[in-house]
Amino acid sequence: MSAFFVNLKGIYRDGAKFSRFLATLALSGIAYGLYKGVLDNYLAEIVHFPPFERGIVEFFRELPGFLVVFVLAWMYRMSENRIFRIGIFVMMLGIAGLLICGNGKISVVAFIVVASFGEHIILPLRSTISLDLARKETGGLALGVSGAIAQFGNIMGYVVVALMFFVFTRLNFERADTARFESVFFVSALLMAFSLLTAFAIKEGTVKVRRRRLYFAKKFRKYYMLEVFYGARKQVFLTFAPYVLILRYGADTSVISLLFAVSAGVCTVFSAITGRIVDRFGYKPVMVVDTLLLVVVCFFYGFSHRIFPMRAAYIVVCVNYVLDAIISLASMASSVYVKDIASNPEEVTSTLYTGVSVNHFISIFIALAGGWIWREMGIELLFSISAFLGLLNSLYAATINKPSDLKKFQRA
Repeated sequence: MSAFFVNLKGIYRDGAKFSRFLATLALSGIAYGLYKGVLDNYLAEIVHFPPFERGIVEFFRELPGFLVVFVLAWMYRMSENRIFRIGIFVMMLGIAGLLICGNGKISVVAFIVVASFGEHIILPLRSTISLDLARKETGGLALGVSGAIAQFGNIMGYVVVALMFFVFTRLNFERADTARFESVFFVSALLMAFSLLTAFAIKEGTVKVRRRRLYFAKKFRKYYMLEVFYGARKQVFLTFAPYVLILRYGADTSVISLLFAVSAGVCTVFSAITGRIVDRFGYKPVMVVDTLLLVVVCFFYGFSHRIFPMRAAYIVVCVNYVLDAIISLASMASSVYVKDIASNPEEVTSTLYTGVSVNHFISIFIALAGGWIWREMGIELLFSISAFLGLLNSLYAATINKPSDLKKFQRA
């Protein structure tokens, strides 16, 4: 264990209070794992959203990802750490609200949106604070470590959900019993409260970065375009992959949570490895290879039920879900790309926030379109489109300049 912390000290700047930051990520990660572990089954089994309406839910859930950049611009006088705490608090309120809203579709969606606002405030700040605490030459590894910590927290949350619902089954709780889900939301909100208390122990930064509402610069144009492709293809999996397992293959909450746990466990290992790969080989090869692999994953996700017997198809789809989680880790390469060509920390923060908005602007429409495509034309076409977007992503990533070329571009 001591060797682990020695290695961490080699990643972060001297004097950086990284342990408190990582503890906050761990606690919020567990809370999010609990919340995420039951959400899809809650929407399908308790609130009874069909696939098309699930796309509508995701439209509203992703809106904060687009709007958050304007909220953050309004809070430009605040430090990164303070806004990080606000994000945790808002997410805690959203999760707690699900305890009191009953089964009404409108109220459920409203509190999911509140939780989403907190989540989308936290996500880019996790990258920004990680890069700020890291040494100059270990930015990718720092992102990998913070991702691994958060993923480990998710694993614990997913496992707890699986165990709780296994016990509920043994106690003969009905599958549609709301109390099972409310108990998980309560524990999740409580852990978010502990995460908030831990975040208050993080030393306040002395530098406050002024955030622009939307920051577009010519040298980041390829990053913005990559976010368009990434936002489109990841939304298909984020919204509809668990629903495929629930509605087509009958996966219950315990199965979905265990699958999330396995995905997070594998990602915990591969997150730091991916960070090292980005540092060693550069972001361009990672961006290209990652989405080429996605094409294969999409094919089996959309067509397994036509190729294999149902039980075998179920296993193939579960394996593909885990593979997609690993592939998604490569998105950290784009953050390193931004840091490499940015002139100062302000540009890094502003560009990453703008990237989040671009990503989610596309995502909200893909969620709507995806639900309609599933209802009208089936999952085969839905995941074929996702594969095509992944291929376009790889082709466009191949046009990114090498680091030496980027430096010449900046001097010009």
